[in-house]
Amino acid sequence: MAYDAIVVGAGLAGLVAASELLEAGKKVLLLDQEPEASFGGQAWWSFGGLFLVDSPEQRRLGIKDSKELAWQDWLGTAGFDRLDDEDSWAFKWAKAYVDFAAGEKRAWLRSRGIRFFPVVGWAERGGYLAEGHGNSVPRFHIVWGTGPGIVQPFADRVKEGIARGLVDYRPRHRVDELITEQGAVVGVRGAVLKESESERGVSSSREVIDDFEYRGPAVLVASGGIGANFDLIRENWPLRLGKPPENMISGVPAHVDGRMLAISERAGARLVNKDRMWHYTEGIKNWNPVWPVHGIRILPGPSSLWLDAEGNRFPAPNFPGFDTLGTLKTIQDTGYDYSWFILTQRIIEKEFALSGSEQNPDLTGKSLRQVLARVKKGATPPVQAFLDNGEDFVQAATIEELVAGMNELTGSGLLDAGHIQRQVEARDREMDNTFTKDLQITALRGARNYRGDRLIRVAKPHKLLDPKAGPLIAVRLNIVSRKTLGGLQTDLSARVLDTAGKPVPGLYAAGEACGFGGGGVHGYRSLEGTFLGGCLFTGREAGRAIAKHGAE
Repeated sequence: MAYDAIVVGAGLAGLVAASELLEAGKKVLLLDQEPEASFGGQAWWSFGGLFLVDSPEQRRLGIKDSKELAWQDWLGTAGFDRLDDEDSWAFKWAKAYVDFAAGEKRAWLRSRGIRFFPVVGWAERGGYLAEGHGNSVPRFHIVWGTGPGIVQPFADRVKEGIARGLVDYRPRHRVDELITEQGAVVGVRGAVLKESESERGVSSSREVIDDFEYRGPAVLVASGGIGANFDLIRENWPLRLGKPPENMISGVPAHVDGRMLAISERAGARLVNKDRMWHYTEGIKNWNPVWPVHGIRILPGPSSLWLDAEGNRFPAPNFPGFDTLGTLKTIQDTGYDYSWFILTQRIIEKEFALSGSEQNPDLTGKSLRQVLARVKKGATPPVQAFLDNGEDFVQAATIEELVAGMNELTGSGLLDAGHIQRQVEARDREMDNTFTKDLQITALRGARNYRGDRLIRVAKPHKLLDPKAGPLIAVRLNIVSRKTLGGLQTDLSARVLDTAGKPVPGLYAAGEACGFGGGGVHGYRSLEGTFLGGCLFTGREAGRAIAKHGAE
């Protein structure tokens, strides 16, 4: 078969690009090093949150959003400061993406059968000034069906193409080299890996049984980032985030190894913003792991008391759900790479959600009956399973007993019960009035002014030592690796650029491999709901550009 395009990576960005190429009548070679069970890549595991602006879902909840407000939030969050160099194209992609999110994104997704949960989430709340980091309003739209619900329409389209002979899908094909001739990328070489029966996300064999070489006028790199490669994370870790963590857990499968970034560099591509990355601070070890050191992120509401490893409360605005990287730096500056939540049974029932499609079977399975059960008393079954089985959880009736369990868990003896009791009591005294000087309490009360938070996300303010709200719960929080914010620099046609700023003929990139657009569309920080959206947008633009221009 003569291919119009070779797509490296069968994750969301690659599937979207292949879908666009199919709509243009093009023939596609789709290569992926993982077995067919992992078709759809990382996106399948996601919670399925998407960043939309001024949507009907927002308006029904009384949220007043606009493209101007979203752009203000994006700029305050991204902090672009390399506009003459590494951020030059990232800034243009950011503007185009916000236009997309405020424009045709929702209609485009709905035309492919994607629907949204009616309550919009409020991620990355910021806690600074109006032009600083964070979402001024809730924008986190959860797809009905979570990650699999996003992947399915594009996966189905590609599978139709396979059946029609327009897509040649080859799993267990690992690309090791981009073939270049006279400065242009004209194909790929690599290794055929041994067949594997590994289930989705489970590490697969790297045993080589053959080699391959394929040629085509355009090659799209859609292979993801470095989230499971701890060595690369530590190598590129920026000093502004403190020291690299000695201990991390992984929020992505082992195949998210970053190999194609270096391979693309060797073919003349420019890799920018390598020091920008996105890792979460609220990670818990999966009691039922799928991949090595499998971590799950807690999506917390704003009520839990957040303490460092020595039992000191973090300063404002390091509250749950407000500033991921700001809190990451604060944690790393303590000299430890873990921290603690202290909360109550009432808080965990209302405020704890777990990131991931497999941790939200009601939303993933599109079961309205199961979703409505979330308002009943008791934690959701996945959260309860962690309470019962997770090694990072401690429950007790009193602070003294709780702290004893926390010290036993770490084996460090760092925590003093009297010190923590004093802080909890001080916090609880602030609950006696509707006004307070404690900014976290002000924030959680303010959150309940939003109907969505009051209904399903933020517990009614109460004292942590109220026995009616108990038992007390402590959760050890680990650093969980996740996203690469930098990547291959691309122009608005998704063409990969070289060190002189000119397109490498025949080479394109999409998704996390290009920093979700331009080599770093998020700048230094994310507003959330923008990673899957970045794969959708860059995959779409890359597929359309290749269909139109090919190797130009």
